[in-house]
Amino acid sequence: MPNYPRPAADFTPEQLRFPSIPGFTVRADFTGGELSSDLGAIVLGALDRRIGLTERLTAAITDSRDARYTTHSLHDLLKQRIFQIASGYEDGNDANILRVDPMFKLAVGRAPLAADQLLASGSTFSRLEGALRRSDIYRMAHALLMQFIAGYPTAPAHITLDLDHTDDATHGQQELAFYNHHYGHYCYLPLLVFEAESGALVTAVLRPGKRPTGAENAMIMQRVLRLLRQYWPQTRILLRGDGHFSNPELMQLVMADGNADFTFGLPGNAVLARKAEGLMKNARGHLALRQSLATQDLAPAVTAVRLFGEFEYAAKSWPQAYRVVLKAEVLAGRDGKPNKDNERFVVTSLRSPSPDALYQQEYCARGQAENWIKQMKCDLKSDRTSASSFVGNFVRLLLAACAYVLHQQLRQLALQGTSLATAQPKTVILALFKVAVRVKQYKDRVLLQLPTSCAVKSLLAHVCEQLGPTSRKSPVLSPS
Repeated sequence: MPNYPRPAADFTPEQLRFPSIPGFTVRADFTGGELSSDLGAIVLGALDRRIGLTERLTAAITDSRDARYTTHSLHDLLKQRIFQIASGYEDGNDANILRVDPMFKLAVGRAPLAADQLLASGSTFSRLEGALRRSDIYRMAHALLMQFIAGYPTAPAHITLDLDHTDDATHGQQELAFYNHHYGHYCYLPLLVFEAESGALVTAVLRPGKRPTGAENAMIMQRVLRLLRQYWPQTRILLRGDGHFSNPELMQLVMADGNADFTFGLPGNAVLARKAEGLMKNARGHLALRQSLATQDLAPAVTAVRLFGEFEYAAKSWPQAYRVVLKAEVLAGRDGKPNKDNERFVVTSLRSPSPDALYQQEYCARGQAENWIKQMKCDLKSDRTSASSFVGNFVRLLLAACAYVLHQQLRQLALQGTSLATAQPKTVILALFKVAVRVKQYKDRVLLQLPTSCAVKSLLAHVCEQLGPTSRKSPVLSPS
């Protein structure tokens, strides 16, 4: 085969042209040297060492690779992938560029400017997703739950767990992706469980796109409750969710615990409608009276009337009757349309508080979980489930869940009392992580030079103080 001469390398630096200002032309090139725009990677690395997340995850996975042909340790692979997701790089192919980024190399624990210590490429992560088994997935989810438990220095007196399913639209031939009539497209329907007060993620389970059964909900939550009880035998646990969870299997599981309660939405039916009719009639009368007074300018106009009540109810499949709280709401019609009934039901094992307090303060508070789901889906792209296999997509969901854990723990451990104390991950990424840094590597130290006019200088100092070597470590867990 003839040898053709290679073309001469073009050493002319690529230039970017910007609008001129009086007396100056403005140009840019890519000859700045070892710079990075991702200072946040090392912040995530310090946080991970503090809480031990990737260590737990690594211990949960069986590494079946041949050590003779292994360049990157499993721990390094997990750190690189999770840190990249948490920094806004959700696609595995982003690693093809970021593998040479000095800040991600430093966060993983490698010399930032060493040419022979590159990070993994996108193809390596594709092979990792394909190599994990269902047993690895189970243990990874177990490690995620253990991470949640480790976030408490002592057992809490009570916690509320918000359960919710969310659609994860699919656009190819992903395994176990089904058409869901409610959402109107093919999707997965993962289950996410959060702790209500802190927003900490308890577990994430990728599911087929069909509506869950009561037995499936109970099976998943039985594993969660069993592990929680090993460490928190006296903690009062409240499970809270929408109508997907008002199943007899899950309610029986909660009642069998002996120190747990539930509050679930309850889909309406003919029997419930008959029981609600008396209060609904009163609500219609109240609204009609208010509307009549408003037309005479004797009272302000109202958009709805809400009354609350309760009664005992037992479906045929339930082993016993439970308290059902009713919201009897009638919405005022607009533009000539008639008034509209809008009754809602909640079933609970709680005997208090009052019906209006239970519905408006206890049950409706579960809406906050929707914001945490949006953080995972919109900011951390947990719905990037485009792998062909179900297990591969489950891996992606769990890695995005770990990125969410890092952000939630960063807010809790290092950002309290700051302007980012309640910030969403995307805001933290843009405001705190995307900071330019020049990297210098010496024989025994690495120097990071930040912009003199850095807008988050004091915030970075606060974060480093909170996550520094003298910070408190996560507690060592032992079953009670």
